[in-house]
Amino acid sequence: MSASKPQKSEVRIKHSLNENEEEFVARRRNAVLQSLNKLKIHFSQDEVPNIALLGSGGGQRAMVGLLGSLVQLQKTGLLDCVLYLSGVSGSTWCMASLYQESDWSTKLETVKEKIIQRLSGPGVSWTDAYAKLKKYYYEKDEEIFSLTDVFAAIVITTYVNEIDEHKLTDQWKQHSKDPFPIYTVIDKECKQSKDGDPWFEITPHEAGYSLTGAFVKTSSFGSKFENGCKTKNQPEIDMLYLQALCCSVLADGDENKKFLWEKIKDSLNFLRPACKTQMKRCKKMRKEDPKPLPEDECYQLLMDLVDMNLSVLNGKDPSALDESIRTNLNTLTGGKRQMVFQARKLNLTDKKAAKQYMKQYTEDVCNDLNHCFSAQQHGNILMRIVICMAQWKWGRNYSFLHNMKDEAVPSTLLKSETRDYEDAGLLLNSPYFSVLRKERDIDLIISLDFSEADPFKTVKEAAETCRKLNIPFPEVNIPSKDVKKPKDFYVFTGQNTPTVIHIPLFNVVNCGELSQLISLISSTSWLRNHRCT
Repeated sequence: MSASKPQKSEVRIKHSLNENEEEFVARRRNAVLQSLNKLKIHFSQDEVPNIALLGSGGGQRAMVGLLGSLVQLQKTGLLDCVLYLSGVSGSTWCMASLYQESDWSTKLETVKEKIIQRLSGPGVSWTDAYAKLKKYYYEKDEEIFSLTDVFAAIVITTYVNEIDEHKLTDQWKQHSKDPFPIYTVIDKECKQSKDGDPWFEITPHEAGYSLTGAFVKTSSFGSKFENGCKTKNQPEIDMLYLQALCCSVLADGDENKKFLWEKIKDSLNFLRPACKTQMKRCKKMRKEDPKPLPEDECYQLLMDLVDMNLSVLNGKDPSALDESIRTNLNTLTGGKRQMVFQARKLNLTDKKAAKQYMKQYTEDVCNDLNHCFSAQQHGNILMRIVICMAQWKWGRNYSFLHNMKDEAVPSTLLKSETRDYEDAGLLLNSPYFSVLRKERDIDLIISLDFSEADPFKTVKEAAETCRKLNIPFPEVNIPSKDVKKPKDFYVFTGQNTPTVIHIPLFNVVNCGELSQLISLISSTSWLRNHRCT
């Protein structure tokens, strides 16, 4: 018997660029040189600056703001000088829309009109959104099905008005004249524990931890790994899911839980008629005449369970709902199953205890209901969603670093079989650390900040984090008079650091004295200034 050939690791742990990205950078730098020459900005081949454009978070405001800014950059001829385009949260919605179109930067005005037409047109129907949710549920392992799947199908579709099933790896084959896209999220556990590397990037070629230098092919991100080798394939994530992953700001806070519970109620109301039809069909196929099928009671019980969670979040006594759930559950199971928790009045002032109680209570009810829904795909999906809500499970994917042995990787990233990823804006609302990788060698960072709060928060926090991590970054000093009345752009320079041009959306040029006015296109004073110098 011949010895089995050892599997080659699909994980790359190295502080270097992916080969495909290196090839792109070399080609793009030639194009940048030609573009700069057209603008009468002269460099030698070796001196061509590597320019990264950053889009911050901010939901639809960021999506439209980035689109407007790119249009203006294209009009001035500077878009062709950009090497990298990196986004957080809402800016990734704009990026996803742009990269649907081959070589979008060469026909941006047409692409812009197409995006605006879609955003102002009819939305995605509940039927189509639910069909997409079912696809997510049945295509992947139940262990990694999470609220991000629900958020993608039920919520993101209402903002972007489409179900984008393209794959990032496939899209990139159509782009030879556009900046290199970098989508960013964070590792939830690293953020919470403040241990390891929270900064995670997803590009057309690789996905991984930006500062640690640990990567896997993007097509394999989410698949199951053991010691660097893939053990089970999972479907490559599509662009709809990627947009939900990047913009999962709802993963933070109890107010967001209320919003999602309400969305689940909408789903229950939508699915109830469809489930009745399905159960009647099952009954007819069996050619039996059993007791009335309990689908309606099951759905009412799930509705009561959702309402009970909402009551606790709103600080209202859920005793009546608890009693109804226990009674109906006892009827549905024929008295064979008993709730683990005895009926008692919840102390709603102890929010932590009430939250833990409802988590276990919800899981217990769903486990008992499971056999009632055994013949119903709708019920199984809904119960899984309710369990994900109880566990507040977001962005769960298999870890490609599971059980690897490499001292270059923080041990916290090697232990767990799965990792949870969420909106990078929950840690820093701009993707600085994706372009601050030493090997990307960025000379100029253009930061477009669409935040609605402090317009200097992201750049100041980036500077402070870089100081702690010993990453070169210029000193950021904001004049006190500018804090409430920011100018249209700021330039921060330093010794052996990239130059940072910071452009806040809300500024005195765009908005005058009306601080809440939303300007769709950022000022381009700095562009004119840069061309002159």
